[in-house]
Amino acid sequence: MNPQLVPIHRTESREDGMLFVRTDGIIDTMVNAPLIIAGLLVVALTIPLQTSFATTRTLDLIINSDGSTHISSQIDVDSSNFELSLFGPSIDNFVAIGEDGTTLPGEIIEDKVMIQTNDYSSITVNYDIHDLISKEGRVWTFSFDSPINYSLLMPENSVIVGMDIIPENMEQLDFQIKLEIPIGPTQIDYIFSTPVETPTTPSESSFDSVTIGLIAGLIAAVAIASVIIAKKRQSKPQLQTEVIPTPPKPTTDTLTPDTIFSLRPDMREDDKEIVKFISENGGEVFESDLRKKFLQPRTTMWRAVKRLERLDVVEIYKKDLLNMVKLRNDLEEEN
Repeated sequence: MNPQLVPIHRTESREDGMLFVRTDGIIDTMVNAPLIIAGLLVVALTIPLQTSFATTRTLDLIINSDGSTHISSQIDVDSSNFELSLFGPSIDNFVAIGEDGTTLPGEIIEDKVMIQTNDYSSITVNYDIHDLISKEGRVWTFSFDSPINYSLLMPENSVIVGMDIIPENMEQLDFQIKLEIPIGPTQIDYIFSTPVETPTTPSESSFDSVTIGLIAGLIAAVAIASVIIAKKRQSKPQLQTEVIPTPPKPTTDTLTPDTIFSLRPDMREDDKEIVKFISENGGEVFESDLRKKFLQPRTTMWRAVKRLERLDVVEIYKKDLLNMVKLRNDLEEEN
């Protein structure tokens, strides 16, 4: 009869009704447990590193006159969810923009923001921060510890009175100073200049000039009004004598062509046509207009006009160096 085979790593025994089992694999498991835990820790630490990988490409700061600072930064990212550390907790007007101008969603928690990059490889963030400027008396102090080189635009009409670093470049842009500052901590003290103004003198001079102008204008207006009134007073008697003549005159100024023809019955027919044309045009016309109307040469029309002048029907005078032919108003019957 074959003896019973029992595995080496397992033994069984019964004593007083109890079953005892010993497994040698438990020892191996206890030995390998620290290695497994260490592996899990490595994986757990690797995940946030992968989701937070980023490189700041550019950083530009603009100090506003109210003590806030506008920050604009271009960042290269390598994940769809990116956690960005801000330069302070007092944040306003935060905007994250993708490469094509798309606004990206983000959630700010204290001094950090979680941005959904939508797989963009580069994003731009803009925000205002109130944690970089302090003020004591007239002196404002800018304090910043930058991870990269950056540009800093000072506020308008500001004067730098202290600086603990040497900028790489400094230039004047209208009323602002632009600095190129290297990596590391920086402290800049500045004040706002108060331009020397003398508003009293210009206002007084302008007041004097305005006053003089008004006085001169009033004097000129009074003088012109006086002249106009004097001319009106002088012209009133003349107008009355012309409009209301003492001896009433016959209304010979309303002579019609028929009246003229009756007073000059021997007038030629072609001369009558000339008289009608002059009457239809207000009683006077240029000799050149007569030539155009009747298509007559200069000498022929001139003889006709002189003929009417001899009959006392028209009178001839110069106007603008041209001969004007006018019907007479004082035509009388021939004796």
